[in-house]
Amino acid sequence: MAGGRKNIYQAGEYIEKNPTYHVEDSIWKSQQIRKMMRKHSLVPRTVCEIGCGAGEILKQLQMNLSPETEFFGYEISPPAYALCKERENRYLHFFLGDLLAVNGEAFDVLLCIDVFEHVENYMGFLRELRPKGRHQIFHIPLDLSVQWVLRSSPILLQRQQVGHLHYFTKETALATLRDTGYEIVDWFYTPGGILNPGSVKAKLASWPRRLLSLMNEDLVVRVLGGYSLLVLAK
Repeated sequence: MAGGRKNIYQAGEYIEKNPTYHVEDSIWKSQQIRKMMRKHSLVPRTVCEIGCGAGEILKQLQMNLSPETEFFGYEISPPAYALCKERENRYLHFFLGDLLAVNGEAFDVLLCIDVFEHVENYMGFLRELRPKGRHQIFHIPLDLSVQWVLRSSPILLQRQQVGHLHYFTKETALATLRDTGYEIVDWFYTPGGILNPGSVKAKLASWPRRLLSLMNEDLVVRVLGGYSLLVLAK
């Protein structure tokens, strides 16, 4: 993450706009990760998350995976790292720094959850990240939908509020991973707009998605949005 964009995380600008570092989404996201792990019988000895924010996803995974699993989180933001340290324990470790600058053995599962859309040189970032994990699990927001492109304001809000620099469809997200050397093992949609809507307005908007997804989920994702993509790669 280069230049000024890196500084918004290190200097505290990001946490001013997002003081919880999205802890409220962590249970739901950890459930999606565990769903993918169960589907492919992954029982990792080590799990690492790059850009771990407040560390709550790792904490939730620790509560639900094998007690023998060891967890590691890397975060470049000092304010977020301070939140992580509150969650640290014997088998859950946090580091203030850039995982890409650290030499060491590959982790069994490497998590990159809502991260590379924030990175200026995201393809270079993904190429450097690949050797850090034997398997990688990505969670990628699908910000490009017909509704959002027509309205434009939601995309601009994602840029201003949460720092998204790149915007994906399912197809471009998977192509990006393939182009940077990953083998796609599996993927599925995570319907945050349905299962984790947040505001009252978002809850009302979830009902058209919920009903239409029973007929054609791909179409709902393309037209209405409100989804992300969970990808297992190696």
